[in-house]
Amino acid sequence: MDFNIALFLAQDGITNGAIYALLGLSLVLVFTVTRVILVPQGEFVAYGALTVVGLEMGTIPGTAWLLLVLGAAVFVADALRAENGRQPRILMLRALTDLVLPAVLLGVCWVVAPLDLGVWVTAPLAVALVAPLGAYIYRLAFRPLAQSPVLVLLIAAVGVHLAMIGLGLVFFGAEGFRSEPFTTASLTLGPMMVSGQSLWVLGTTSVLITSLWFFFGHTITGKALRATSVNRLGARLVGIPADRSGIIAFTMAAAMGAISGVLIGPVTTVFYDTGFLIGLKGLVAAIMGGLVSYPIAAAAALAVGLIESVASFEASSFKEVIVFTTIIPVLLWQSLRSSHVEEEEE
Repeated sequence: MDFNIALFLAQDGITNGAIYALLGLSLVLVFTVTRVILVPQGEFVAYGALTVVGLEMGTIPGTAWLLLVLGAAVFVADALRAENGRQPRILMLRALTDLVLPAVLLGVCWVVAPLDLGVWVTAPLAVALVAPLGAYIYRLAFRPLAQSPVLVLLIAAVGVHLAMIGLGLVFFGAEGFRSEPFTTASLTLGPMMVSGQSLWVLGTTSVLITSLWFFFGHTITGKALRATSVNRLGARLVGIPADRSGIIAFTMAAAMGAISGVLIGPVTTVFYDTGFLIGLKGLVAAIMGGLVSYPIAAAAALAVGLIESVASFEASSFKEVIVFTTIIPVLLWQSLRSSHVEEEEE
């Protein structure tokens, strides 16, 4: 391996690591707030990328119809709850978010899809279609299990993952796709040529991480999520609704997954099940951070990207094995240095 190849591998590793960082931060956010290991996080990535492709092909993506169906199911479930049945104002607000919003987004897709308006329109629309799926999935699958042990929540997450993979096959088919790039330009830095798409990935990731830092440190909602992650029972006692915290966490995770899919769609062929492997690498970074530390998870994600890039050059047949093997010493170290703690009773 010469210096030029090392530079190319470093660029590729940092670009991939930026995507894994977004997914790792999403997993840490959801786990600390809801105790759910979000196994289907990778499916939000695939849905985001393939939704853009569907819009570029002039068709209404299946995610638009899924959003409408899930919104209606969530609204009916909430309407049947006795406490909401006596509060028409709450039902009216839920109708706006669960019925009107999906219908409006479906109508926008109906208008936009045949016009071929380019990635600057299809990418934000894809994120807008995928992000609410996180809230709907939480309210349907995880909110009824909020008081269950972590193992039960993990089993539910695996079930959601399998369902989303099946729906992805129905919506997008078995063929892989690539979306249009944000830019075809490139930048030469000394001996290294950096693609414009890589710069978009790095720039967007930097903006999102900075936004998350500001959100958690300087907004009431962000501080409420931090309080919930530290002590769920204490957060409820001071008036922070755990249910709303879960909805916000899942929505943010779905949005970051969709943005990741939009960013990687032009640089790699995405299949309906591609997100699972990408999500697992984000999970590796999150576990290296103990599923609680955002900075460590982000740094670990960059390390995972670099390890994967070098392994793909030196031993491409074993690159996945090498990447996932890196988690073993981390797990051993965490097991040796931490004492057993019973799960929090609520």
